[in-house]
Amino acid sequence: MSEDLSKTSVRILVAGLGEAKGEFIRFYAPLTVEALLRRLPLRGRVHPLGGGVSFIVGIRRGEEKSAREVEAGTIAYWPMNDAVCLFHSDAWTFSPVNRVGRITENLELIGRMSSGARISIERA
Repeated sequence: MSEDLSKTSVRILVAGLGEAKGEFIRFYAPLTVEALLRRLPLRGRVHPLGGGVSFIVGIRRGEEKSAREVEAGTIAYWPMNDAVCLFHSDAWTFSPVNRVGRITENLELIGRMSSGARISIERA
């Protein structure tokens, strides 16, 4: 997959489980997406979240085109917890999130993650 001005392809690697593919989409939240891209690869341990998982990334951004309702496959940044969230099902979030991308392949991997699983998001 290639990178263009509006989308950046990423691989989502989960230790012991496999790989999913996705993309960061600048139109969704340009400043947040740019901050995440500068920090790639993003690594952490996931925590359960209603409809998905999250992990702390350390970019400390505020709300940007935020939403409370997300669809399955959404990649979001959660300002309140300074975390990236990956949603395997439609969800209503506890507090606003900035949508930053979407999972394009192997969404079911997200639903199989358990608390503490090691995750890495890197350029594809």
